[in-house]
Amino acid sequence: MTFYPDERIGIFIDGANLHSTTRALNFDIDFSRLRAHFETRGRLIRANYYTALLEQADYNPLQPLVDWLDYNGYSVITKPAKEFTDDQGRRRIKGDMDIEIAIDMVEAAEHLEHIILFSGDGDFCRAIKAAQAKGARVSVVSTLRSKPPMIADELRRAADSFIELLDLDHMIGREA
Repeated sequence: MTFYPDERIGIFIDGANLHSTTRALNFDIDFSRLRAHFETRGRLIRANYYTALLEQADYNPLQPLVDWLDYNGYSVITKPAKEFTDDQGRRRIKGDMDIEIAIDMVEAAEHLEHIILFSGDGDFCRAIKAAQAKGARVSVVSTLRSKPPMIADELRRAADSFIELLDLDHMIGREA
């Protein structure tokens, strides 16, 4: 991955997708180290974390992380998750943040030289192309090392570069 010392960088984290990816890899991210790492790569302008939250829950396991991120230099973008029962009677939760991430990436592309997207979701291909058309380079962080791979092939092809999440372990992984 190529970075330039004076380039303006923006990080866009698909929280649900990153959580699934790190769980598949048995990998814990230290978000303080993640932010610090990209601050050394250029001028970090924006670090956004996107997640849907259940509003009516007495306790939300994501709330401590969301609060920590909010107090430590991340912009946390949330929306209410929707709870429903599927056709087999199982309780499901839906909270897709793709539209919010895509719009924010495209709008920010005019002010950034390099966008780092933490997601493997192929739905972001069009947003990547739109950000590139505005002059931003886009790197995607996900993994090919899980079974199955957590990154859509078309997303990897759309990006200017692909960063294997496990290759960042020594830079952003939680220390034991």
